[in-house]
Amino acid sequence: MRRKHAAIAVVTVSGKAYYKIVNDLKSRNIKFLSIVPGDPIPSFIRVVITTEGERHLINHTNVLAYNAEEDPSSIVDKAIQIVSGKEFYEELVIGVDPGKIFGVAVLGDGRTLKREEFSSMIEAVDFILTELSKVPSKIKRVRIGMGVPEIAEEIACKLDSVLPENVIIEIVSEEGTSTSKDSLLTKKKLSDADSAVRIALKEGKERSRSVSR
Repeated sequence: MRRKHAAIAVVTVSGKAYYKIVNDLKSRNIKFLSIVPGDPIPSFIRVVITTEGERHLINHTNVLAYNAEEDPSSIVDKAIQIVSGKEFYEELVIGVDPGKIFGVAVLGDGRTLKREEFSSMIEAVDFILTELSKVPSKIKRVRIGMGVPEIAEEIACKLDSVLPENVIIEIVSEEGTSTSKDSLLTKKKLSDADSAVRIALKEGKERSRSVSR
């Protein structure tokens, strides 16, 4: 069955591989099509994710082979790049929602590439450093929400001490980033990762970078 706007197909009978790939795709709100190996691939599919053992069963121009023992994020990153037709982004923005749980979102030219949640600041900072180093872009920006000022300042100072000088750090008001309207009368609290997406999309106040390292 065709899913509107789906451009990625997951083609495997490996339960483990399918579970990990699909979970990653769903966490990013990316539409996909599930197909059994050997079945025809619809013309609207731009890239296929399968396993190495099933690759020979796939008749498609763009096929990515996934090892189920590895983190699926890298293979999904590649699929997104193929679909978007981008090997390079004009602007990479990372939104951070600090708190008991750290929500972090990665946006390339306004498109959500990743959304993650971490239980510690160290994990969040490591993730931010990794994404900034591996995703090519002209402008790199980190936007930090001020919902919990003391934690926001702490992670801002930490990032300032470890990020390359060309990375812009901004402090963003969290007004309107934590809830969404289900109707005219009710509001729904967003996950920390979803809040991070909204923070990434809001222009903030640039924070001066330290001169000394």
